[in-house]
Amino acid sequence: MSKDRDLLRYSRQIPLLGEAGQERLSSSHVFIAGAGGLGSAVAFYMAAAGFGRITIVDCDSVEMSNLNRQILHGMKDLGRSKAISACESMRELNPVVETEPIIATIEADNIDKLLGDAELIVDALDSFDARFLLNRAANEREIPLFHGAISGFRGQATTVIPGRTACLRCIYPRHPRSTPSPALGSTCGIIGSIQVNEAVKYVGGKGRLLENRLAIWDGLASVLEEVEVDRDPDCPDCGSYRGR
Repeated sequence: MSKDRDLLRYSRQIPLLGEAGQERLSSSHVFIAGAGGLGSAVAFYMAAAGFGRITIVDCDSVEMSNLNRQILHGMKDLGRSKAISACESMRELNPVVETEPIIATIEADNIDKLLGDAELIVDALDSFDARFLLNRAANEREIPLFHGAISGFRGQATTVIPGRTACLRCIYPRHPRSTPSPALGSTCGIIGSIQVNEAVKYVGGKGRLLENRLAIWDGLASVLEEVEVDRDPDCPDCGSYRGR
């Protein structure tokens, strides 16, 4: 950090993390999969918090129907790459953060290259095919995965720590069907904020993570519940960590 400027910028969160914790945020490389509703909320608050390097991957362009929830994009961005638009918005919010847009579809044959040297993965996708690729990559690299998903007023989040927690394959042994679902901006904001909160706690070494717990938000009832989840010793993605 540039001491005086950054101490002032982060002065309201340094009491929570300490200067050493803020330095760890500033040296962290985060990979955000998706620059849509969840990805926008996650990227916005990660940039504001001072995660040092943020790579964001998305293959789509901004459309009018995105603007009810994808807060990193505006009317001027219609037709532009979501990844590029997102990075421009993050840089405007916090020019200290290094941002890297990648226009790509996450697939088995490119995920390793896309991840590069990222130390944390944030799942802001709407496809379980791609989510399972992230899940496997996180387990292979032994880096955390912060999962989030939304549908209308409802959403969920969990944190996967390889070797320590259930992974997404453990939680969803049967492939959930991916279908278009209604999306509300405030739900994206709630779940995305939980994901960022988890990442901040992980890097800062604070609090209790959503380990082996699936947090479920019901916006219609204004209730946040949790479901305990267990590791599957025969899981094809994380079973190799059985003895750790």
